[in-house]
Amino acid sequence: MAGKITLYIVIALAVFSAIVSFRASRHEERAEATYPPEGRFIDMGGVQVHAVIMGEGPDLVLLHGASGSTRDMTFSLAARLAERYRVIVFDRPGLGYTDRINETGASIVQQADLLARAAAELGAKKPIVMGQSYGGAVALAWAVHNPGNISALVPVAAPSMPWNTPLDPFYKITSSRLGSRFAVPLITAFVPDSRIDQTLNSIFAPQAVPEGYGDYVGAGLTLRRKTLRANADQRASILAEITALEPHYAQINVPTELVHGTADTTVGLSIHSEKLVKRIEGATLTRLEGIGHMPHHVAQDAIVDAIDRAAARAGLR
Repeated sequence: MAGKITLYIVIALAVFSAIVSFRASRHEERAEATYPPEGRFIDMGGVQVHAVIMGEGPDLVLLHGASGSTRDMTFSLAARLAERYRVIVFDRPGLGYTDRINETGASIVQQADLLARAAAELGAKKPIVMGQSYGGAVALAWAVHNPGNISALVPVAAPSMPWNTPLDPFYKITSSRLGSRFAVPLITAFVPDSRIDQTLNSIFAPQAVPEGYGDYVGAGLTLRRKTLRANADQRASILAEITALEPHYAQINVPTELVHGTADTTVGLSIHSEKLVKRIEGATLTRLEGIGHMPHHVAQDAIVDAIDRAAARAGLR
């Protein structure tokens, strides 16, 4: 009897696993069919980097935050900037349609190195680099470790200093070996895209999510297994990586324009940009009163102005 029960359990688990795999695959296929790559691919030594390129003028690279893709920047900002810049929007490694570099999620330094080389491959040897949130940390790593491949730096709501709050339980689970293997497929299989839409409300708070943003960015892309795993690994390791990067900020010698909202509860102004501005010679900080974590959407004029100032200071305009 015990043997039969064990057999039934094994069969049930196998059937459930097959159902999960099928549902996850269908979800991913639907997401990629609905939100295909927007741009072109650059082969960087076997790593496919997805980039959207538009406009003419000084080269400007835009880097999205955690869980995002090129679509965060191409929703409205990139086209506006393309009126006077040659804009290059990258998917960061493991997110959107750019390949993972490795199975650890890729450090901010590894990401910066890959994207700096990809930008140079596209003819942008010394671009202005603007990064929002996690992308801002990558932009800082770019300026520190690739100083010859950047002309100006614009970190927006960027984590830059060590902090004390623990890793979110969601990322503790999804970045663990067991969580990556078992929890992630369950999320892809059963969590509806509408759950991501609800999360957007907290990310944009206290401002509202722009009309049409949720439909444009494609929640299903974020819920793919490979994206969840890459994002979880990156989120789990970023604190240690910023702790290692932080002593080197004084080396940054390009025009730097920081932008940060005073109501940002995701990446706190006082913890990060207010300290960072004192560490980079000549850096300036624009404080956006009452603005939350997504100023490149809800306070876009301020972001465009900061990029224009950085370009002018670098002698590009």
